Amino acid sequence: MKEKRLRIKVDVDIAKMTVITLLIFVIMVSVNGKFLNPMNLTSMCFQLPELGFYSLAMMMTMLSNGIDLSVVSIGNLSAICAATIMKQAVDKGLTGVALFGFVILGMAAALAVGAFFGFFNGFVIANLNLAPMLSTMATQTFIKGISIIITQGKSVSGAPKQFVYFGSSTLLGIPYTMWILILVFVVTGLLLYRTRFGFEVKMVGANPKASHYTGINVKKVYIKTYLYSGIISSICGLAILMRTNTAKADYAFTYVMQAILCSVLGATNPNGGTAKISCMILSLLSLQFLSSGFNMMHFDSYFKEFTWGLLLIVVLSINFFSSYFRQKRGQHKA
Repeated sequence: MKEKRLRIKVDVDIAKMTVITLLIFVIMVSVNGKFLNPMNLTSMCFQLPELGFYSLAMMMTMLSNGIDLSVVSIGNLSAICAATIMKQAVDKGLTGVALFGFVILGMAAALAVGAFFGFFNGFVIANLNLAPMLSTMATQTFIKGISIIITQGKSVSGAPKQFVYFGSSTLLGIPYTMWILILVFVVTGLLLYRTRFGFEVKMVGANPKASHYTGINVKKVYIKTYLYSGIISSICGLAILMRTNTAKADYAFTYVMQAILCSVLGATNPNGGTAKISCMILSLLSLQFLSSGFNMMHFDSYFKEFTWGLLLIVVLSINFFSSYFRQKRGQHKA
């Protein structure tokens, strides 16, 4: 009798990201003994959702062979609209049902902003054939201008304490914003792997012309993808407002670079077609470990931006040469 050998199929991307995440974690623990302090771990859990939401939004557009540079601008404007509406209720001294109504209205306005500009990005890219980078860069500048006009360059604060409570409190030891991020991850995973939309966005990202000839409405896929990205960005804006009770036109624009880095590091193909939620989670953890470690070592913000840029160049270079050598091996075998 022939012995049957049990073969365990290992995903190279997941294995690579697991090693990278563990390596960064070990280095940070070794360099700073306070890294495992419960207060630091809790702080990371409060900070991580912001990058997580923007990275998911970026991943969706990159999956379609695009990019969305306006995610942070959409999030900021969403937070500004929500804060402005909620602040009116606080200023008027409303309580109970009336206050709750203003909170719901503010959240609805924020989501409407994300949906509108997400749809706008998708519509322009799908129908005017503009490069996603240029289109979303223009949208980013336009939205930032609107935000500055609304706020006069100042920050907006004063959201109801009942709303801010969810940004500074935990459920079972995990921040409420982290629970929201987990839910969005689950929904995104189901969309990508269990729905027709997920199949279509991957097909369009891999080959839009072939997708068109198979009967897929490519324009509709682009619009849906950027619409989803805009909604996730607006959720991030609400999460930031919950945590900081402040909305600003220029809040955290470095998240754009970090979201791109997190997506690429998390096995999302910049040329579209493939993305892995599990790798995204690992890349998100690794970047949060780095960011928290840098903060504890009091590194300058410019050094952190330099590190994100350098990491992105390294990851893109590794992906390029890995693809190049795989093609070479395939040619030799043929």
